[in-house]
Amino acid sequence: MLDRDELAEALAAQVVVLRVVIAEVKGSSPREVGAAMLVWPGGQAGTIGGGALEHLATVRAREMLVRGELRHLARYPLGPALGQCCGGAVALLFERFEAVPEGEVIARPVTAAAVGAMPLAVRRVLAAQRAQGVAPDCQLVQGWFVEPVARPSRQIWIWGAGHVGRALVGVLAPLPDLAITWVDTAPERFPTAIPPGVTVVPAADPAGLVAYAPQGAEHLVLTYSHALDLELCHRILGHGFAGLGVIGSQTKAARFRARLHDLGHLVTEIQRITCPIGDVRLGKHPQAIALGIAASLLAGAGQAASRPRTRGERRA
Repeated sequence: MLDRDELAEALAAQVVVLRVVIAEVKGSSPREVGAAMLVWPGGQAGTIGGGALEHLATVRAREMLVRGELRHLARYPLGPALGQCCGGAVALLFERFEAVPEGEVIARPVTAAAVGAMPLAVRRVLAAQRAQGVAPDCQLVQGWFVEPVARPSRQIWIWGAGHVGRALVGVLAPLPDLAITWVDTAPERFPTAIPPGVTVVPAADPAGLVAYAPQGAEHLVLTYSHALDLELCHRILGHGFAGLGVIGSQTKAARFRARLHDLGHLVTEIQRITCPIGDVRLGKHPQAIALGIAASLLAGAGQAASRPRTRGERRA
């Protein structure tokens, strides 16, 4: 997918960039269709899989920047041409950008034979997207490349900017499909450099922000205060959520369950809390905890849809 924010940030610094995207895959490949990187003189961002393919693509992209070429589609057999063990073949689309394209789905001809009127098959893909509101897959269609603009599919709210919070944001921020909201009590609690895609929200009363979180958000609670952690859990349980994890120990988890029970929450709601978060086998170093939490998120842990309480349903 085309990451409009990443492209805009690169253009603001570089004016012109060359984007390389995997447009088609046959057999095994280092990355999937839609994986992309941006290249400019002296630098690049993103990856299409590393190794020989990425090196070749980077060299080709910089040549295009020098020559002023606008677009090029090239196919590479990974084994015979590049000596990679993947064994498949990929088509790479090279495109020069001086501005961020508009629209939710970008469709453009990428071969000389495709120049002209948009094929019926492409129009059908775009019509289906408009009618159903579902982004199509990145794909080559009769010489045209159809690519949706990236939209984060998961809302991650991180409560706390201490050592673990900072490590966790550092691990999660580069991942696609995540919109991260990072909350703590004061601006000085956050680092000076904030990764792209992370929204920082300083608030003297963080628990008051729970009401503004999407009900489908996944929450990771790891503040400096057990009292604040408990209040956040209390508010989140009453608000609705897709996942809720709390840093701590088994002892803290037991105390929180008892206190939340006393506050009137259903046992089924309380049981949806993951505490402690992380993977105890990895150790207690902040980065180790962050890696365990990130692995759980990527595996889909804690994503059960929130269920509103029905009328007459008894609390625990």
